[in-house]
Amino acid sequence: MIVRNWMCRNPMTVPSDTLVSEAKRLLSENNLHALPVVDAGRLRGLVTRANLLRTGHFVLRTQSEAEIDYFLTRLKVKDIMVRNPATVQSSDTMEHCLRKGQELGVAQFPVVDGENVVGVISANEIFRLAAHFLGAWERRSGVTLAPVRFGPGVLGRIADVAEAAGAALQAIYPIGQPGPDGEASFPEKKVIVRFHAPEAGAVARALETAGFPVIETVETERLTRAAGDRT
Repeated sequence: MIVRNWMCRNPMTVPSDTLVSEAKRLLSENNLHALPVVDAGRLRGLVTRANLLRTGHFVLRTQSEAEIDYFLTRLKVKDIMVRNPATVQSSDTMEHCLRKGQELGVAQFPVVDGENVVGVISANEIFRLAAHFLGAWERRSGVTLAPVRFGPGVLGRIADVAEAAGAALQAIYPIGQPGPDGEASFPEKKVIVRFHAPEAGAVARALETAGFPVIETVETERLTRAAGDRT
């Protein structure tokens, strides 16, 4: 999965001499999390909702008419922006983008191609990607399996059992932390199985019988606990 295929293309940008009050309006009216700051085609910084909230709260706490007037009529983006913000390349993978975001503790990146800003990846795009994975608009059923130790054939066995029980598989997602040996190991992971089926419970029971304990069952939009959790 490459960033260019999931980013928000041709993002709205602002020059560094834009008033903070104008940047706040643009973010609010366009439901954006961040605006790249670009001068003469070159990325100079990033102004985020968090920047604006911190600045606005500080001004309000002072209860000074002069400070409020300065905030509204004179304070500029260049005064509060994140300078030299972390970026990702349009050719980077989404996996790289997510790891970098977690490592740096940031929720949005300008996307660059060389030195040109060509997009933005933010929480909006990440949530949209997660919704696609989970089939939020398809009303899929599904089960979450208790952690299983991975090895060759494990996912294939899960798929075979689910399909034999009437599931039309849509996706299987192993979720877990990497083991001490990294990719060379087969750590235990929870497994989310998404499918279409007349009865999600029948698929869950078949997986339980095959030795894959079920944590939860989702039938369209109704969440029910697995039988083991009810006892």
